[in-house]
Amino acid sequence: MNFNVVNISDLIYSVGEKEVRIALSDFKCSQNSEIENFLKNNAIDFSKRKISVTHLVLDDSGQIAAYFTLTHKPANVSASGLSKSAMKALSRYAVLDEDTNSYNISAFLIAQFGKNSAYDGKRNISGNKMMDFCFEILESVQKQVGGGIVFLECEDKKQLLNFYQNENNNFRVYGERFSETEKTKYIQLLKFF
Repeated sequence: MNFNVVNISDLIYSVGEKEVRIALSDFKCSQNSEIENFLKNNAIDFSKRKISVTHLVLDDSGQIAAYFTLTHKPANVSASGLSKSAMKALSRYAVLDEDTNSYNISAFLIAQFGKNSAYDGKRNISGNKMMDFCFEILESVQKQVGGGIVFLECEDKKQLLNFYQNENNNFRVYGERFSETEKTKYIQLLKFF
């Protein structure tokens, strides 16, 4: 089975927003309700407003196997705990603010990344393949506008951290934050590319 990546805005243009909303309504994410909620309730609006762009991973029959959302956003990276090589790499994209001992960078953000637990395809897509699709798009954008850092946040769960830090993905932890609203600790990771 082959998978194709479709920009949600292009799909809306070709089949209409109503049809896209119907297709999105079948998406389920048993691992993380935020992933499901974003796709169903925010992805179309955010794409229309150019806040972020969601990319659907479709199989040959048009079923949604997974999706990811990309945008460009500032990030603050504390220099504390960074290796000299990481600081050198960061200095290519940002200047160290000595008052705060941190780098303010403009980077690509993988804002959402999730599989459809309701997908009934014969072969599920791997997370590594999804990440490959993300970076195909990011490298294309990078070629056109520059940049070289991508970041994301994930819940503080061993399985997620192992995935993002594995030898295929090579993200590095640079910080953490706690969401009072969600009562959840998020780990912040970045990657140079």
